[in-house]
Amino acid sequence: MVDAKAINEALNYYIRPATFPLAFHLFQKETELPPKAKQPRRDLGYPIPICQAVGMARRYGWSIAMGMEDISCPIALLALGFLEAKDSFLDGRFAEGPFMGPQEARARAAAELKRFDYGKYQGLLISCLHNTTVEPDFITIYGNSAQVMRLVQGCLYGRGGALHSMATGGADCADIIVQTFDSDECQYILPCNGDRVFGMTADDEMIFTMPKSQIDITLKGLEETHKIGQRYPIPAFMRFQPEMPSRYGKFMDFLKSD
Repeated sequence: MVDAKAINEALNYYIRPATFPLAFHLFQKETELPPKAKQPRRDLGYPIPICQAVGMARRYGWSIAMGMEDISCPIALLALGFLEAKDSFLDGRFAEGPFMGPQEARARAAAELKRFDYGKYQGLLISCLHNTTVEPDFITIYGNSAQVMRLVQGCLYGRGGALHSMATGGADCADIIVQTFDSDECQYILPCNGDRVFGMTADDEMIFTMPKSQIDITLKGLEETHKIGQRYPIPAFMRFQPEMPSRYGKFMDFLKSD
Protein backbone atom coordinates (compact mmCIF):
# COMPACT_ATOMS: atom_id res chain seq x y z
CA MET A 1 0.00 0.00 0.00
CA VAL A 2 1.19 3.51 -0.74
CA ASP A 3 2.25 5.60 2.26
CA ALA A 4 -0.73 7.93 2.22
CA LYS A 5 0.38 9.95 5.24
CA ALA A 6 3.81 10.62 3.74
CA ILE A 7 2.21 11.66 0.45
CA ASN A 8 -0.14 13.97 2.32
CA GLU A 9 2.77 15.54 4.23
CA ALA A 10 4.66 16.13 0.98
CA LEU A 11 1.65 17.78 -0.65
CA ASN A 12 1.11 19.99 2.37
CA TYR A 13 4.78 21.01 2.31
CA TYR A 14 5.13 21.68 -1.42
CA ILE A 15 1.56 22.74 -2.36
CA ARG A 16 -0.20 23.81 0.89
CA PRO A 17 -3.76 23.15 -0.32
CA ALA A 18 -6.52 24.94 1.59
CA THR A 19 -8.62 21.75 1.83
CA PHE A 20 -7.69 18.12 2.45
CA PRO A 21 -6.16 16.14 -0.44
CA LEU A 22 -8.41 13.18 -1.21
CA ALA A 23 -7.93 9.49 -1.95
CA PHE A 24 -10.40 7.89 -4.37
CA HIS A 25 -11.03 4.15 -4.49
CA LEU A 26 -13.44 2.30 -6.79
CA PHE A 27 -14.87 -0.80 -5.17
CA GLN A 28 -16.68 -3.96 -6.23
CA LYS A 29 -18.03 -5.04 -2.84
CA GLU A 30 -19.13 -3.13 0.26
CA THR A 31 -16.85 -5.38 2.31
CA GLU A 32 -13.97 -3.25 0.97
CA LEU A 33 -15.30 -0.19 2.81
CA PRO A 34 -13.91 1.05 6.12
CA PRO A 35 -16.50 0.71 8.93
CA LYS A 36 -16.68 4.46 9.61
CA ALA A 37 -17.37 5.49 6.01
CA LYS A 38 -20.54 7.51 5.69
CA GLN A 39 -23.15 6.59 3.09
CA PRO A 40 -25.41 9.51 2.10
CA ARG A 41 -28.65 7.54 1.79
CA ARG A 42 -28.12 5.81 5.14
CA ASP A 43 -26.41 8.54 7.18
CA LEU A 44 -27.79 11.77 5.72
CA GLY A 45 -31.18 10.41 4.78
CA TYR A 46 -30.95 11.41 1.12
CA PRO A 47 -28.73 10.95 -1.96
CA ILE A 48 -26.37 13.72 -3.06
CA PRO A 49 -24.24 14.58 -6.13
CA ILE A 50 -20.67 13.30 -6.16
CA CYS A 51 -19.37 16.87 -6.27
CA GLN A 52 -21.15 17.58 -2.97
CA ALA A 53 -19.61 14.46 -1.43
CA VAL A 54 -16.19 15.61 -2.60
CA GLY A 55 -16.81 19.01 -1.01
CA MET A 56 -17.79 17.38 2.28
CA ALA A 57 -14.78 15.07 2.28
CA ARG A 58 -12.22 17.76 1.53
CA ARG A 59 -13.70 20.23 4.05
CA TYR A 60 -15.08 18.03 6.82
CA GLY A 61 -12.53 15.22 6.65
CA TRP A 62 -15.23 12.58 6.13
CA SER A 63 -14.86 9.27 4.34
CA ILE A 64 -17.88 8.92 2.05
CA ALA A 65 -18.92 5.77 0.20
CA MET A 66 -21.28 6.16 -2.73
CA GLY A 67 -23.21 3.43 -4.47
CA MET A 68 -26.02 3.89 -6.94
CA GLU A 69 -28.61 4.71 -4.27
CA ASP A 70 -26.38 7.39 -2.74
CA ILE A 71 -25.99 9.50 -5.90
CA SER A 72 -28.65 11.98 -7.02
CA CYS A 73 -26.95 13.17 -10.22
CA PRO A 74 -27.87 11.16 -13.33
CA ILE A 75 -24.77 12.32 -15.19
CA ALA A 76 -22.53 10.93 -12.44
CA LEU A 77 -24.49 7.65 -12.51
CA LEU A 78 -23.85 7.40 -16.25
CA ALA A 79 -20.16 8.25 -15.86
CA LEU A 80 -19.59 5.66 -13.15
CA GLY A 81 -21.43 2.97 -15.10
CA PHE A 82 -24.19 2.66 -12.52
CA LEU A 83 -26.77 3.43 -15.23
CA GLU A 84 -26.59 2.25 -18.82
CA ALA A 85 -26.48 4.95 -21.49
CA LYS A 86 -29.60 4.71 -23.66
CA ASP A 87 -29.65 5.35 -27.40
CA SER A 88 -31.86 8.41 -26.84
CA PHE A 89 -29.07 9.90 -24.74
CA LEU A 90 -26.21 8.94 -27.04
CA ASP A 91 -27.90 10.29 -30.18
CA GLY A 92 -28.62 13.64 -28.55
CA ARG A 93 -32.40 13.40 -28.26
CA PHE A 94 -32.22 14.09 -24.53
CA ALA A 95 -31.25 17.60 -23.42
CA GLU A 96 -30.24 18.36 -19.87
CA GLY A 97 -27.38 19.87 -17.87
CA PRO A 98 -24.22 20.10 -20.02
CA PHE A 99 -25.99 18.35 -22.91
CA MET A 100 -27.63 21.39 -24.43
CA GLY A 101 -27.68 23.07 -27.84
CA PRO A 102 -28.66 21.44 -31.15
CA GLN A 103 -29.18 17.67 -31.18
CA GLU A 104 -25.96 17.11 -33.13
CA ALA A 105 -24.02 19.04 -30.47
CA ARG A 106 -25.75 17.09 -27.70
CA ALA A 107 -24.78 13.82 -29.37
CA ARG A 108 -21.14 14.90 -29.55
CA ALA A 109 -21.25 15.94 -25.89
CA ALA A 110 -22.73 12.56 -24.94
CA ALA A 111 -19.99 10.79 -26.92
CA GLU A 112 -17.31 12.83 -25.12
CA LEU A 113 -18.63 11.97 -21.64
CA LYS A 114 -16.08 9.62 -20.11
CA ARG A 115 -17.91 6.54 -18.83
CA PHE A 116 -17.04 3.25 -17.21
CA ASP A 117 -18.64 0.17 -18.71
CA TYR A 118 -22.05 -0.49 -17.24
CA GLY A 119 -21.78 -2.52 -14.03
CA LYS A 120 -17.97 -2.45 -13.88
CA TYR A 121 -17.92 -1.03 -10.34
CA GLN A 122 -20.36 -1.03 -7.46
CA GLY A 123 -19.28 2.18 -5.80
CA LEU A 124 -16.80 4.89 -5.01
CA LEU A 125 -15.04 5.69 -1.74
CA ILE A 126 -13.80 9.25 -1.18
CA SER A 127 -11.57 9.73 1.85
CA CYS A 128 -8.98 12.14 3.17
CA LEU A 129 -5.47 11.17 2.22
CA HIS A 130 -4.10 11.67 5.73
CA ASN A 131 -6.40 9.06 7.31
CA THR A 132 -7.43 6.75 4.49
CA THR A 133 -7.35 3.03 5.29
CA VAL A 134 -7.89 1.92 1.68
CA GLU A 135 -5.38 1.83 -1.16
CA PRO A 136 -6.16 4.86 -3.35
CA ASP A 137 -6.64 4.37 -7.06
CA PHE A 138 -5.84 8.04 -7.50
CA ILE A 139 -5.42 11.24 -5.51
CA THR A 140 -7.28 14.51 -6.03
CA ILE A 141 -6.18 17.99 -4.92
CA TYR A 142 -8.16 21.21 -5.19
CA GLY A 143 -6.03 24.35 -5.42
CA ASN A 144 -5.56 27.68 -7.08
CA SER A 145 -3.93 27.94 -10.51
CA ALA A 146 -0.45 28.47 -9.02
CA GLN A 147 -0.73 25.32 -6.91
CA VAL A 148 -1.98 23.33 -9.89
CA MET A 149 0.87 24.77 -11.96
CA ARG A 150 3.35 23.41 -9.41
CA LEU A 151 1.74 19.97 -9.62
CA VAL A 152 1.99 20.06 -13.42
CA GLN A 153 5.67 21.02 -13.11
CA GLY A 154 6.21 18.12 -10.74
CA CYS A 155 4.49 15.67 -13.05
CA LEU A 156 6.57 16.76 -16.07
CA TYR A 157 9.94 17.25 -14.38
CA GLY A 158 11.31 13.81 -15.22
CA ARG A 159 9.75 13.35 -18.64
CA GLY A 160 9.33 16.80 -20.18
CA GLY A 161 6.74 17.53 -22.81
CA ALA A 162 3.26 18.73 -21.93
CA LEU A 163 0.35 17.51 -19.85
CA HIS A 164 -2.85 17.31 -21.88
CA SER A 165 -6.27 17.59 -20.28
CA MET A 166 -9.78 18.10 -21.61
CA ALA A 167 -12.67 20.31 -20.52
CA THR A 168 -16.33 20.49 -21.46
CA GLY A 169 -17.54 22.86 -18.74
CA GLY A 170 -19.66 20.05 -17.30
CA ALA A 171 -19.47 16.68 -15.55
CA ASP A 172 -16.08 17.16 -13.92
CA CYS A 173 -16.74 13.95 -11.93
CA ALA A 174 -16.18 12.07 -15.20
CA ASP A 175 -12.89 13.93 -15.74
CA ILE A 176 -11.76 13.42 -12.13
CA ILE A 177 -12.66 9.75 -11.86
CA VAL A 178 -13.05 8.07 -15.24
CA GLN A 179 -10.52 10.02 -17.30
CA THR A 180 -7.85 9.73 -14.60
CA PHE A 181 -8.46 6.03 -14.04
CA ASP A 182 -8.68 5.04 -17.70
CA SER A 183 -5.79 7.19 -18.97
CA ASP A 184 -3.50 6.43 -16.02
CA GLU A 185 -2.21 9.99 -16.43
CA CYS A 186 -2.31 13.08 -14.24
CA GLN A 187 -5.05 15.54 -15.13
CA TYR A 188 -5.64 19.24 -14.49
CA ILE A 189 -9.38 19.80 -14.46
CA LEU A 190 -11.76 22.71 -14.79
CA PRO A 191 -14.49 22.47 -12.12
CA CYS A 192 -17.98 22.19 -13.56
CA ASN A 193 -21.18 24.03 -12.68
CA GLY A 194 -22.35 21.33 -10.29
CA ASP A 195 -19.05 21.36 -8.45
CA ARG A 196 -19.46 25.11 -7.92
CA VAL A 197 -23.15 24.95 -6.96
CA PHE A 198 -23.25 21.78 -4.82
CA GLY A 199 -19.56 21.28 -3.98
CA MET A 200 -19.03 24.95 -3.06
CA THR A 201 -15.91 25.07 -5.24
CA ALA A 202 -14.57 28.63 -5.34
CA ASP A 203 -13.98 30.66 -8.49
CA ASP A 204 -10.20 30.53 -8.01
CA GLU A 205 -10.00 26.74 -7.60
CA MET A 206 -8.92 24.09 -10.08
CA ILE A 207 -8.47 20.35 -9.68
CA PHE A 208 -5.44 18.10 -10.14
CA THR A 209 -5.53 14.31 -10.11
CA MET A 210 -2.73 11.75 -9.82
CA PRO A 211 -3.24 8.06 -10.59
CA LYS A 212 -1.34 5.71 -8.32
CA SER A 213 1.33 5.09 -10.98
CA GLN A 214 2.19 8.81 -11.14
CA ILE A 215 2.31 9.69 -7.44
CA ASP A 216 6.01 9.02 -6.78
CA ILE A 217 6.98 10.62 -10.10
CA THR A 218 5.04 13.80 -9.34
CA LEU A 219 6.26 14.09 -5.75
CA LYS A 220 9.87 13.60 -6.86
CA GLY A 221 9.35 16.30 -9.48
CA LEU A 222 7.92 18.65 -6.84
CA GLU A 223 10.95 18.03 -4.65
CA GLU A 224 13.45 18.64 -7.44
CA THR A 225 11.76 21.75 -8.81
CA HIS A 226 11.41 23.10 -5.26
CA LYS A 227 15.19 22.83 -4.88
CA ILE A 228 15.78 25.06 -7.90
CA GLY A 229 13.36 27.74 -6.74
CA GLN A 230 10.01 26.82 -8.28
CA ARG A 231 8.00 26.94 -5.08
CA TYR A 232 4.64 27.61 -3.57
CA PRO A 233 3.84 30.18 -2.30
CA ILE A 234 5.45 31.70 -5.38
CA PRO A 235 8.50 33.70 -4.23
CA ALA A 236 8.16 37.39 -5.03
CA PHE A 237 11.21 39.25 -6.34
CA MET A 238 11.81 41.95 -3.75
CA ARG A 239 15.50 42.90 -4.14
CA PHE A 240 15.05 46.29 -5.76
CA GLN A 241 15.17 49.91 -4.71
CA PRO A 242 11.71 51.45 -4.97
CA GLU A 243 11.25 54.98 -6.23
CA MET A 244 9.49 56.86 -3.45
CA PRO A 245 7.08 59.73 -4.21
CA SER A 246 8.85 63.11 -4.44
CA ARG A 247 6.86 64.44 -1.50
CA TYR A 248 8.50 61.78 0.70
CA GLY A 249 11.90 63.23 -0.17
CA LYS A 250 10.76 66.68 0.94
CA PHE A 251 9.37 65.16 4.13
CA MET A 252 12.69 63.38 4.76
CA ASP A 253 14.58 66.66 4.25
CA PHE A 254 12.24 68.34 6.71
CA LEU A 255 12.77 65.66 9.35
CA LYS A 256 16.56 65.83 8.99
CA SER A 257 16.71 69.61 9.06
CA ASP A 258 17.77 71.47 12.19
